[in-house]
Amino acid sequence: MIEPAGKEDVEQVMPLLHEAIGNIACSLAGVEDEAEAMRVLAHFYIEEGNRVSYRNVIVDKRDGVVAGIVVCYAGDEAEQLDKPLIERVKQVTGLAEYSITSETRPGEFYLDSIAVDASFRNQGIAKALMAAFEREAVRRGYHLVSLIVEEYNGQARLLYEKRGYKEDGEMIVSGHRYTRMVKTVSDH
Repeated sequence: MIEPAGKEDVEQVMPLLHEAIGNIACSLAGVEDEAEAMRVLAHFYIEEGNRVSYRNVIVDKRDGVVAGIVVCYAGDEAEQLDKPLIERVKQVTGLAEYSITSETRPGEFYLDSIAVDASFRNQGIAKALMAAFEREAVRRGYHLVSLIVEEYNGQARLLYEKRGYKEDGEMIVSGHRYTRMVKTVSDH
């Protein structure tokens, strides 16, 4: 069943988030060790007002088990949602300047991350989560949705193209090349 995530889902959500974002976790947390990065992000998950907060996560649960997740938020809020993460990195590293690459633009509703647990794949969960993400965009008054896909991830790109997403340039995030993709959505 697709529903908003709760704080209590942290232990099931974090491995899926890690699978989705990989080394970007280190950039968000400001540490080099991915396990440490995920511990830091788990703390942020149970808080509000940041990009990985449970408030920005939709889950697909099967018999109480999180089968898949989608992390999404308004592009208009991206800068504000990254502030707590940036402030933490500055505090623990002593860096005066630190930034997180914005992957979205104002006026877009952004699909930050999507992942399905390996034991639940090939059951249409990714498609259902994509549809839930697009419905949430419309519910919040957005008609343009966006995402990025790593250049080597042909399977994900194919899923997005089948759902009507079109290429909208390229960008580098945490040293990796991504293709931006966008789609217009409506409440029909």
